Amino acid sequence: MKAENKGLVRGYGEISLIPWSIDDLWHLNHLITGGSLVYATTFRSVEAANDKIRPEKLEKRPVRLGIRVERVEFHEYSTRLRVFGVIESGVDISSHHTLNLEPGFEISVIRTWTPSDLERINRAVEGSDNQEISILAIEEGEAELFRLFQFGPRSVFSITLGSGKGADTDNRGEFYTRVLQALDRLKGPLIIAGPGFIKDDLAAKYKKTFLERQAPILIETRRSGTGAVQEVIGQGTLERLIGDIQLRREVLMMDEFLKRIAKDEPVAYGRKEITRAIECGAVEKLLIVETSVRDSDVVLMMEAAEQMGSEIIILSSSFEPGERLSSLGGIAALLRYAI
Repeated sequence: MKAENKGLVRGYGEISLIPWSIDDLWHLNHLITGGSLVYATTFRSVEAANDKIRPEKLEKRPVRLGIRVERVEFHEYSTRLRVFGVIESGVDISSHHTLNLEPGFEISVIRTWTPSDLERINRAVEGSDNQEISILAIEEGEAELFRLFQFGPRSVFSITLGSGKGADTDNRGEFYTRVLQALDRLKGPLIIAGPGFIKDDLAAKYKKTFLERQAPILIETRRSGTGAVQEVIGQGTLERLIGDIQLRREVLMMDEFLKRIAKDEPVAYGRKEITRAIECGAVEKLLIVETSVRDSDVVLMMEAAEQMGSEIIILSSSFEPGERLSSLGGIAALLRYAI
């Protein structure tokens, strides 16, 4: 993402943003909040003098509009972010309009920005140069490729083929062939993860098939499928490949939270408990699932925690640690001491 700060006064002001990828659109989904004023060049039917004669022939022309945002919808599979609101500046003031944001679409957002918002923007800007990383989770007869986005892993393809155990024929060769064919258009580094030795066999064939590509990284995991992907992220392997390690932070923070619960060590969850912990200055790290960030009560809790020197960590709702946090009410805290 490209970002230009136009000058903030006590956190309020304008920031110009240009998303370059689906990751950036995901970030914008959380940066463009209800009540924000968004300026963008879009298409709108504008009546000219000669249009009055033939009103049915109104032409859509590019205009600069200021939209007061009512809601935002992120469509990850169509690589689009839709911003709904009411026009406050430009033509057709007071009319409703929808902005369809795609990579390369420049906008300016005016709102009150929190430190967490600014940290998210910095992370998006720094992540623009990251490579496309893929993780192939594999075990006997089953393989699934995941593309790693900043909001979590997404399945690209899945192949299942029995190995022929106990039969006269062995399907493993055909299985390898199908997986390698599916990997033909792969870009960027590949991590092959899973239990057992089948990943080593596939890696050897991959290197022989794609001589010009970087050799895959092999990771032994206890689990397969999405579980293997989470293990890879939690092990810190991605630090060698990518600068943004937010997903690993999410895994580690949620694991730490659950370990502390099991050991009866200082944690808090539930809004009442966390509010009390913030008032006591006991919150070391505040964990919030991204879907809760737009709740006005949660925003007040974040602001109070930041004033007490707490670290705010936003977890993706599309990744397993965030899903676990959602089941606990969407907010939790690691405490400096018991209260």
